[in-house]
Amino acid sequence: MPQTQKPMLAEEVRDALAEGRPVVALESTIIAHGLPRPRNLAVAEELESLVRSRGAVPATVAVLDGRPHVGLGKEQLERIAEDPGMRKLGHRDLAPAVATRASGATTVSGTAFLAAGAGIRIFATGGLGGVHRAWEQSQDESADLRLLASTRIAVVCAGVKSILDVPATLQRLETLGVGVIGYGTEFFPGFYLSSSGEPVDWTVRTPEEAAEVIRAQDALGGPDAGLIVARPVAEEEQLDPALHDRVLEHGLAECERRGITGQAVTPFLLDHLVRHTEGASLEANLAAVRGNVRLAARIAVAL
Repeated sequence: MPQTQKPMLAEEVRDALAEGRPVVALESTIIAHGLPRPRNLAVAEELESLVRSRGAVPATVAVLDGRPHVGLGKEQLERIAEDPGMRKLGHRDLAPAVATRASGATTVSGTAFLAAGAGIRIFATGGLGGVHRAWEQSQDESADLRLLASTRIAVVCAGVKSILDVPATLQRLETLGVGVIGYGTEFFPGFYLSSSGEPVDWTVRTPEEAAEVIRAQDALGGPDAGLIVARPVAEEEQLDPALHDRVLEHGLAECERRGITGQAVTPFLLDHLVRHTEGASLEANLAAVRGNVRLAARIAVAL
């Protein structure tokens, strides 16, 4: 039988987990693929600092030379930010990356899998993947959803990316048994927008209440499944809704005109939003990520 490939834990993360201190997992795709250089490294360091400032230990996740890492040192963060050859690794990509000794930044599904395997209960990110528009024709659905259906981790996020089919995504999460709670809101967030217009069934108002839900999930046992803590970006920091809708409509029309389909749609639309909002969508994204990271640290401390 092959040996289980355990992630390499940074000393700080290993000590915190052993001592029962709060740890927050962070993805690395935002560093390698989500931001221009050198801003990406500055943001990576800022997010780790936000976790520390609220009393928790950050654990940024990546794969380097075929070895999964949970928690990165300064030089490793710099490598993720500066190496243009970094691959994007979802959960399905981890085995090939390990086998071929590749290096890459982990997406939501890759990060959640490795973090949960290391014993981390809280993960902060920007927005989840979900069910794509025109799903009936493409059958295109993010791997994030099915991975969270079998992984016991709480993900603090700003909902799912607004370019997706939000009602279909929420229905899919219900089918998969993934819990969704709104943080300070009765409506599911819209990533760049404070609200998608879709209601949530459960709302919590404090980090302590969110922590109680996580405790109750663990106490009940049953199938392993994730929990989504959906925190909206502040209204004053969101992308202007009218601008968002106008640019997204234009982007979808461009996809149809150019014949862009499948996995190429999401990166095209995200880039389209950045360019045609003059960077405002990127700033809204970062505002959401910062708020999610702060909240995740506070929930981890409350646990």
